[in-house]
Amino acid sequence: MTKEKIEWYHDFIKRDYQPKDKDLVALFYFDKSDEVSIDDTIGRLASESSIGTWTTLETLDDRIFDMRGLAFWNDKHLVKIAYPLILWEKDNIPQLMSGIAGNIFGMKAVKNLRLIDATLPLEYIKGSKGPHMGVEAIQRIFKKNEGPLLACVPKPKIGMTVEQHCEIAWDFWSAGGDLVKDDENLTSQSFNVFEKRVEQMAKVRDKAENETGEIKDALINVTAETHEMENRTKVIHDHGFKYFMVDVVTTGFASVQTLRNLAGDLDMAIHAHRAMHATFTKHYTHGISMYFLAKLMRLIGVDNIHIGTVVGKLDSPKEDVLDMRDLLLKQEITEDKGRRLEQTWGQIKPTLPVASGGLHPGVLPEVLTVYGTTDMVLQVGGGIHGHPGGTPAGTKATVQAIEAWQEEITLEEKAKSHPELQKALKKWGNLRPV
Repeated sequence: MTKEKIEWYHDFIKRDYQPKDKDLVALFYFDKSDEVSIDDTIGRLASESSIGTWTTLETLDDRIFDMRGLAFWNDKHLVKIAYPLILWEKDNIPQLMSGIAGNIFGMKAVKNLRLIDATLPLEYIKGSKGPHMGVEAIQRIFKKNEGPLLACVPKPKIGMTVEQHCEIAWDFWSAGGDLVKDDENLTSQSFNVFEKRVEQMAKVRDKAENETGEIKDALINVTAETHEMENRTKVIHDHGFKYFMVDVVTTGFASVQTLRNLAGDLDMAIHAHRAMHATFTKHYTHGISMYFLAKLMRLIGVDNIHIGTVVGKLDSPKEDVLDMRDLLLKQEITEDKGRRLEQTWGQIKPTLPVASGGLHPGVLPEVLTVYGTTDMVLQVGGGIHGHPGGTPAGTKATVQAIEAWQEEITLEEKAKSHPELQKALKKWGNLRPV
């Protein structure tokens, strides 16, 4: 350690360093400012995200110095930084993000900075719960041998009364759907009060289960202040639902951790809506990747999370979607230079990926083929309610499209004997919404 230097950031660079198994390793993209060199930049990143500040310190001893982050690999705009495990409090996601995604984003040394991924060592992961059910929800809740589960958002997404909301729920459930989902901005407004919605939805659910012989559930949005979310979750549980929904970005990591603890106590599953994520995930040169957000959510323990469709109305490049599918479902992830780091999940269960946003029967076989798995949730809104025959026919057409993929026949072949699918294809064909 060279204490006499004011410019000491290069002490946080060690290119021959080999990360230890217990190190947390983060991968960043950066655009440096014109005033500093690459080494000055990556040294600053490693320093400010660990033990350092702008100058050397008389309070610094060798023990603390050995806790510093080390920039050990750099390729053009990419850098890997290794951090000793001792810097991180287990099962404290806010503290983790205050380090690897904290002050460094405000530094003048970088014009842009993006946290792409971080390898979380097994020793760190051991402190986290992961999903209570995850993929197991398909069998544990719905008693099905395989998915996909079919979910639907009553549309318009906001503005309907409880009675209108429940009427659509009945039309969907009775026609073969599994999960009725609130949208991200429906909570407890005067036109659709939360407690009344839960009470009436439970009655409709029971009626649909009795008529169809199938298990039905709902993704009712509890998003609010943390204690209120706990209260709302208990209301949902007391009315017999096994799932609940939360906007995981707007409520924050700490709140999601609180709800995961409650979900375990109540034997419930969490549906994670990612509303607001694109404020920091959309641009590939700045922010935090959706991939890493999904990783944190599996670590915390949500049971479902939206990751994109490839063919829908929201930004979701195919390679990104497949990366996240693997991240959520597999126990071992290998490194892909510049895109992701290796990851071992240990005892953490898989999380169900959700495909949503601009889906309709004409594109579902393509979505299912891209995903290549039935361990998923298909969420269809406008592609059900926009059907010429209304929600019941739209639900049937959607189920028929899934059946066509399972039967390995074309939609056109299936539609010959299924008028609901035929009408859906006549209206939308293979349209990809933009």
